[in-house]
Amino acid sequence: MKRTTHAARAAALAGAVALVLTACSGDADESSDDDAAGGESDGSPLVIGSLLPVTGSLAFLGPPEIAGVDLAIEEINEAGGVNGGDIEVVHGDSGDAENLAVAIQTVDDLLSQSVHVIVGAASSSVTFGVIDTVTEAETVMFSPANTSPGLSGYSDFYFRTAPPDSVQGNALGNLVAGDGHERVGILVFNDDYGTGLRNVVEETLVAEGVEVTYGGAADNEEFAPKQNNYEAEVQAVMATDPDAIVLIAFEETAVIVPQLFQAGYDTSNLYFTDGNTANYPDLDGGVLEGAKGTIPGAFPSDEFQERLLGVDPDLTEYSYSAESYDAVILSALAAQLGGTNDAATVQANLPAVSGAEGGTECTSYAECVELIDGGEDIMYVGQSGVGPFNEDNDPSSAFIGIYEYDAENAITWTEAIFGEVAG
Repeated sequence: MKRTTHAARAAALAGAVALVLTACSGDADESSDDDAAGGESDGSPLVIGSLLPVTGSLAFLGPPEIAGVDLAIEEINEAGGVNGGDIEVVHGDSGDAENLAVAIQTVDDLLSQSVHVIVGAASSSVTFGVIDTVTEAETVMFSPANTSPGLSGYSDFYFRTAPPDSVQGNALGNLVAGDGHERVGILVFNDDYGTGLRNVVEETLVAEGVEVTYGGAADNEEFAPKQNNYEAEVQAVMATDPDAIVLIAFEETAVIVPQLFQAGYDTSNLYFTDGNTANYPDLDGGVLEGAKGTIPGAFPSDEFQERLLGVDPDLTEYSYSAESYDAVILSALAAQLGGTNDAATVQANLPAVSGAEGGTECTSYAECVELIDGGEDIMYVGQSGVGPFNEDNDPSSAFIGIYEYDAENAITWTEAIFGEVAG
């Protein structure tokens, strides 16, 4: 599953459209003391753990995310490490929400090895299953891909480099409405990720005067994940005569699309989200031509992709690689700024190194460390293109990529929509 590459991210973002949104959590924990923890390092290394999908329905996201982590580790150590020592990494499998025991076991193992930061999970549902264990241990949990609005402000020890679904859902809803559709069905699986994203898409569509014919929040028409057959759901949505269908699912997509096509639906009018916007070479040629999907994040530049391939030459997918890379870089900079390698120091300094308090922009670990050592405040501008953390520990701004399918059922980046998240 290889995405079409483009010359440079700067060119890709030149035509970005402003999209201003608000996504604040009313249940956020009380903020911790803003004063950065600091002190003399005891010489022990900063240890990063990963909780990323090696198995399960999101396993296709594992390789790029793991590559992003490993590339950051490599570049940090080449630049002298953190507080004078090499940063270390311990990898672990998150599995998926249907096999939560995998993530629970991995978290227990990572905590037993005294990791300071856990990068993951990719799935919001998996994160909800383990976040209390991680944050109550006062270990930083830093997701590169969680998008559930319910995680905004969940804990002082929880951060993410992916924007909440309020950004992606609004972008997708506006995309569908902007394409001229007036009657839209929503096929969504019963999952925290799915229903949360559906709610925002539906709200956006209704606000644009579009009728949601099937699958709305009040309709109780969600389907169970990992069914063998979806003919009943296909017939039900088709009976409402939609001129577009938003499909929010994971691996179920490869079963649902052929059934929609066989039922006579024009599958070029399908819209996907980040959980299923991927290449589908095993589907009949052209079945998805013209369909569209959204993926949060800036499109990785050719230069960044080459660096990732230096870590994993077999890499064919790049989703959330930049967000994973930036999570590690930000964590290392936070420890460097605080002067000690522990979770409390990372947690206390993450907002500052992201630029929440202003500072001089820097784009690499080495450049940022030089500024820190010179006594300057910094604003790390990373590969993912997200803005500084807001009071909910969400990125204050982010890009949403729009992709379109070609005749080989492969996705091509078409444009980026810029969104701001006010906390």
